[in-house]
Amino acid sequence: MYALVDCNNFFASCERVFRPDLNGKPVVVLSNNDGCVIARSNEAKALGIPMGAPAFKFQKVFDANQVQVFSTNFVLYGDISMRVMTLLAEMAPEIEIYSIDEAFLRFRGFELFDIEKYGKEIEKKVRKYTGIPVSIGFAPTKALAKVANRIAKKFPKHTQGVYVIDTDEKREKALKWLKVGDVWGIGRRFSKRLQIRKIYTAFDFVNLPDAYVRSEMSVVGLRLKKELEGDETLDLENSKVKKSIATTRSFETMYTDFEDVKERVATFAVSCAEKLRKQHTHCNSIMIFVHSNGFRKDLPQYRKNILVKTEYPTHSSNDLIRYAVLGLRTIFKEGYQYKKAGVIVLDLTPENEKQLSLFSSENPKHQPLMQQMDAINQSIGQNKVKFACQDLGRTWKMRQEKLSPRYTTQLGEIIEVVV
Repeated sequence: MYALVDCNNFFASCERVFRPDLNGKPVVVLSNNDGCVIARSNEAKALGIPMGAPAFKFQKVFDANQVQVFSTNFVLYGDISMRVMTLLAEMAPEIEIYSIDEAFLRFRGFELFDIEKYGKEIEKKVRKYTGIPVSIGFAPTKALAKVANRIAKKFPKHTQGVYVIDTDEKREKALKWLKVGDVWGIGRRFSKRLQIRKIYTAFDFVNLPDAYVRSEMSVVGLRLKKELEGDETLDLENSKVKKSIATTRSFETMYTDFEDVKERVATFAVSCAEKLRKQHTHCNSIMIFVHSNGFRKDLPQYRKNILVKTEYPTHSSNDLIRYAVLGLRTIFKEGYQYKKAGVIVLDLTPENEKQLSLFSSENPKHQPLMQQMDAINQSIGQNKVKFACQDLGRTWKMRQEKLSPRYTTQLGEIIEVVV
């Protein structure tokens, strides 16, 4: 039996943990640089505030309905997520952390347990220890556990946050209720194609011929169909090495000067290199991109990216800065106001499996240099040691005008109790 545990409105719930006065009130959390809505409480959803809503367009709605608006507090959310996942790992034999607010659990040998009762114990313990409400769906497969979780979340009064699909009757009833566009793994584009064929529900989908599903959605779609039929085809996934690493940011202001954009791109390249070293991989290519401000239709628009192949596998910050700046020089154009840039490292390979080259190789001094820099930054604080091409007096700071305190990780920001 699988279970999907999903934290309800996670970012908004994290803000409420230390602000109980917000319970029952509309809450939204904004994206980087306070751009768009990325999390909403149920009360905010009831007001018709859509996901991805630009904050400046909905400011009047926020003001008129006393909506509490917060900037993303990734430090707080990440720490609370870690606490939730630690609790789940203690209460289940196997766990796959699926995202910051979701985890799959697998319960083997629990046939004699009252699984619904045990699920309610999990929900109660997570809420008691972290303050985060969760919904839990149990089913014989991961895809069906997703369906059961959606039911638990949709009907909290009836399910008390826990729903179990343990019979064919429950499975068919759930699939007939679920819209095909809401099925895990079926995107918006393919759901439209299915609706043209009069496939409106998940039950309609599982009744399609296997040959059609495989031809239109490959073996991945066929596995999904089998999962919804109750046949286990998807296993829990262990933590895997990332296939690519990206560092992208919107600037706090628009830049027109090459040197300003260069400093940002170099800093992003350093960040990617640090992540590569942390997971013990090299990259073999690097992509650099720049964007103008797409929201400013009154200004000339420009966006461009370039892929640069490295001469040899590397995770050296020195090398990645060199390649990043080289790519930026190629795509940068004068006369535009740039709002965003990014660096993505690709074609990752293990650092202990390095293809040698006859004509070029990494500077042997880079490896001990990187080790010492990482050790210093880890011991005395991130970004204490920088490269000369970076702004030595600058710490990257997003626009976060409504940032809440980091209650759980910063001693100076803990709640003060006045007696």
